[in-house]
Parts: sequence; structure tokens; C-alpha cells
Amino acid sequence: MDKENAKVILIVDDENRMRRFMQMNLELEGYRVIEASNGLEAIERVRDDLPDLVLLDVMMPELDGFEALRIIRETSTVPVIMLTVRDDEDDKVKGLGLGADDYVTKPFSPRELSSRIQAVLRRVDMTSSPSSRSLVVVDDYLQIDFEHREVIVNGETIKLRPTEYRLLYHLVNNAGRTLTHEMILSKVWGYEYRDESQYVRLYITYLRQKIEPDPSNPKYILTERGVGYSFVDFDKK
Repeated sequence: MDKENAKVILIVDDENRMRRFMQMNLELEGYRVIEASNGLEAIERVRDDLPDLVLLDVMMPELDGFEALRIIRETSTVPVIMLTVRDDEDDKVKGLGLGADDYVTKPFSPRELSSRIQAVLRRVDMTSSPSSRSLVVVDDYLQIDFEHREVIVNGETIKLRPTEYRLLYHLVNNAGRTLTHEMILSKVWGYEYRDESQYVRLYITYLRQKIEPDPSNPKYILTERGVGYSFVDFDKK
């Protein structure tokens, strides 16, 4: 593989042996690897080296992965996969809520990690170019600027996180059509995630909190019970 065009992966972990393990396997996959041993260094490397993806350990001294992710998300939409020794639902919800793209529990195999990285990078590539409908006017209350990944809600501009953008992108581009949980997972996260239904429910909640006048009684993102979700067919209004 052409090293100059190889994707750059930033590994952030305070354990030297774990960094070496991931570096060796990722370089065999053709990636270019850079490293950070703590959260503060990770923030600097994201800013200075502009990696294509970050593998971010949760449990680190001084500045843990959650806080590092929060700071990274203030300025960057770089894809982030969280690494943790705890298979804890609350940790996953917290990481995803802060803008993580995925979560991998240690110990993991090189094959699993590679599959997750490929899936996340593929999702980014799928939505890197703007929609054919860059500005979507749903109604006077809600407009969506796909080119700048923003929504205008009641006149106020709100930024979307990368996964929120991808989810809204696919819902709006299928307005009036019900997408099943499996369809949404395949489109937004990738085929490998077809059983992770909690991801869909969580991000539907995030989107509703950002765009709905009353998230508890949604008018844009509609639930089709037992099936999935649909975006209101605004073209027929």
C-alpha cells in the first residue's frame, strides 16, 4: 500500500504493551500509526497531526478518555473508537453521548479491531460529500444544512455530531419511508452492527432532543412501533 496515502490511526493508551500490540497489527493492515500515551497528548496530536481515526482508551491517569473525547469534540469530528476493559452499558452510553463512533471492549482480537476500524472509516467515506440536496427546508421551524452538518431549529443553528449527521442524512433522504432498525444500523453504522439496536434508540433520542419542539411528542422523527423509524414526508405537506 502507498504509505503516503495510507489512513493515519492515532492510538491513545497509557499501556506501552497495548500500543505496541495495536501498532504492529494495524501497520500489517497498511495503516500509518501515530501514538499518544495520555489524554492531553491525544488532544495535541489530533490538532497537529489530523489523524483519520482515533483509538482512545477510557481508563488513563490525569485525563481519562471521556474527558479527552469531550475536548476533542469541541473542535474536531475525527472518528473515535473508545477502548475499555469494562463491558458496561452506562460507559457505552456515556461515550456515545460524548460523540464516540464506536466502542470496543478489551481484550479484543486484531481481526475484531480491524473490522471495527474499517466499518467506521467506511461510514465516514459514505457521507464525506454533501447531499444532492444541501439545504433541506422541512418547514418554518426546521431546516437542515447537509453541506455544513448543521440544523437550523427555530432560527438557531445547532451543530450535529458525525453519527447524528449520518442518521439524519439517511432518515431525511428516505422521508416518508419506514426504515427498520436493521436498515438504519447497516446504513449508519455498517452491516457488522445489525444486532446493536441500542445504538439506534440512543441516537434517535439525541436527534429528537436537538430538532423536535417537543421530544416526548415528536413530529419529525416518527416511531413505527415494532418496525423502526421514519422522517415525516415533508414534500407532501
